Amino acid sequence: MDFLSSLPDKILSVNDFMWQPVAMPVVLIVVGAWLTVRSGFVQFRYFPRAVRMTLGGAFRHRQGAKGTITPFQALSTALAATVGNGNIGGVATAILVGGPGAIFWMWVTATVGMATKYSEAVLGVHFRVQRESGELASGPMYYISNGIPFKRFGKVLAIMFAFFGAATALFGTGNMAQSNTIARTFVEAVRSSAGVELPLWVPGVFITVAVGLVLLGGIKRIAATAEKLVPTMIVVYIGAALIYMLINAADIPRVFVLILQHAFTPSAAVGGFIGAAVAQAIAAGVSRGVLSNEAGLGSAPIAHGIADVKHPSEQGTVGVFEVFVDTILVCSMTAFVIISSGLWTEAGFQDASGDLTAAAMSTAIPFASIIVALCSFLFGFSTLIAWCYYGEKCMEYMFGSGMITPYRVVFVALIMVGAVVSVPLAWAMGTLLNGMMAFPNLIGLAFLGGTVAKLSKEYFSRPEAET
Repeated sequence: MDFLSSLPDKILSVNDFMWQPVAMPVVLIVVGAWLTVRSGFVQFRYFPRAVRMTLGGAFRHRQGAKGTITPFQALSTALAATVGNGNIGGVATAILVGGPGAIFWMWVTATVGMATKYSEAVLGVHFRVQRESGELASGPMYYISNGIPFKRFGKVLAIMFAFFGAATALFGTGNMAQSNTIARTFVEAVRSSAGVELPLWVPGVFITVAVGLVLLGGIKRIAATAEKLVPTMIVVYIGAALIYMLINAADIPRVFVLILQHAFTPSAAVGGFIGAAVAQAIAAGVSRGVLSNEAGLGSAPIAHGIADVKHPSEQGTVGVFEVFVDTILVCSMTAFVIISSGLWTEAGFQDASGDLTAAAMSTAIPFASIIVALCSFLFGFSTLIAWCYYGEKCMEYMFGSGMITPYRVVFVALIMVGAVVSVPLAWAMGTLLNGMMAFPNLIGLAFLGGTVAKLSKEYFSRPEAET
């Protein structure tokens, strides 16, 4: 009993150690910088192409390409996993733990993360395989085991990734952290708009049933759902955030000053906020940035890798756009809403997540808590269905297709558990498992930088009309 009661503190301690600035944040940034060079600075030189490809018809199924889903469906499935409650609750917890300076380090992570996500998608397509079921399968477990020249070492890393990938999908950001934020944001919306206090299990039951119904259809239903849901949910959330920013436009310079100032100097204690050292800002910004955009985590290439594209780098450029939308656009808007509201300094919100975002937006927009609750549900719902697919592909790699159905049953059951656990425990579990999942993937990416460089040179040397 003593062990169980102290387990949350142990998880928090290990998580803090992993995400200290000289540990996982350094690895993510160094590998991202290495891949930036090896890819030819793809996020800067070819960003306009990424935008054109994504918005200019990349969703069309084209003759001569081979894949399970369209490039746009692959993007939507990956965005369904990335544009989740990390954008609502994760940004809030980053500010509460690391102060406004955490957002700067989130931007740094996203900048190099565009090249990392590009490389993951490229390698995912290049090393994808066809399973015995006839379906394509992709992800770090395949490009690590088939791409690294040291086969035995590569196989060990691939199994490590698959194990921690399945664990992250069950217990981490792919499941419990999502249902936790959905439940708390929904409860805050009902409390602020109707004055009714609901128990967390009520929205927990709803999201559990809804996700279970979609998961019965497999990847094609998941991709079709994501293709329709993701653009809608992003437009609704960005629209609400833009209205808030227009109302509070005079605060924009002040918010930027706070972010830049506290990226390099400690945040002083104010109100209920106990203050944060620079190390805390770096750890919170990088860990929540990875939690949000998943660059380096290894999850997105599981979806990107099965897109029907003619060349791996074609899907890689779509991955660049994915990180931009998730972090530079959506996370930044959330940060502005929270920081400009001032509620992040109040004692009553120091253990909050998405409920802080909902309350902050409500300071300028009537009934905004309902909008945020709706977006939280849509973000979390899409993330849950995408991450269930990621986890089942990891289980399939380790144990075969027979484990998929039992895995889905456990996944759905844990959605309900996540809805009622504490906020610190849910997010600490998420970021801890993220780090464990990212570690073997980052080693694989470092080894395969030469393959990324070769494929990138081959693709970008051709006229754009040929893509």
